[in-house]
Amino acid sequence: MLGRQHGERTGAAADLLAVGLGNPGAEHESTRHNVGARAVEVLARRRGGSLRAERGTSARVAVARLGELSLVLAVPQTYMNESGVAVRALVRRFSVSEPARLVVVHDELDLPPGTVRVKLGGGTAGHNGLRSIEAHLHHLDFARVRIGIGKPPGRMAGADYVLRRPPRSEAEVLELAVERAADAVETILSRGIEAAMNEVNGT
Repeated sequence: MLGRQHGERTGAAADLLAVGLGNPGAEHESTRHNVGARAVEVLARRRGGSLRAERGTSARVAVARLGELSLVLAVPQTYMNESGVAVRALVRRFSVSEPARLVVVHDELDLPPGTVRVKLGGGTAGHNGLRSIEAHLHHLDFARVRIGIGKPPGRMAGADYVLRRPPRSEAEVLELAVERAADAVETILSRGIEAAMNEVNGT
């Protein structure tokens, strides 16, 4: 069951806050850079709801429950390089005091297309969304679900590559990865980060 608490404080800490990174606008929806956002949108649909604008967060938000556990799903409505603005507001709004209770789902150039990996902490690997989150939270200790998109071919600039829509064959691979990334978030919530890493990273 999924409900929305629009424009109101929840009054309780979320057990897990999952933020899917991307750029807003229809022109960006199917690009490689938006696979993280799509994974969170998949989770919202699984729980029978949709993400709605949440006042004061610069994000679209839905609140889901898995048994007794609460899962806040969010997609920033800032551009990628300002993701930290929304993440900081979401962390405060939903009282996410422990870094491991924040999961950021994002695209990853350093992984082959369609690969999904879970990790806790680490660097930014030059990812502008992660850089912005670090600038606003002052740490990188949160969990990540990384969706591989591969490296740009030849001399193509990374920015051009991530902002393009992939060809159909690659798009199909990425959409399967988006589903697996959504599975990974649910595993983190229900069984913990270690279990998710063991299950996801071993495949």
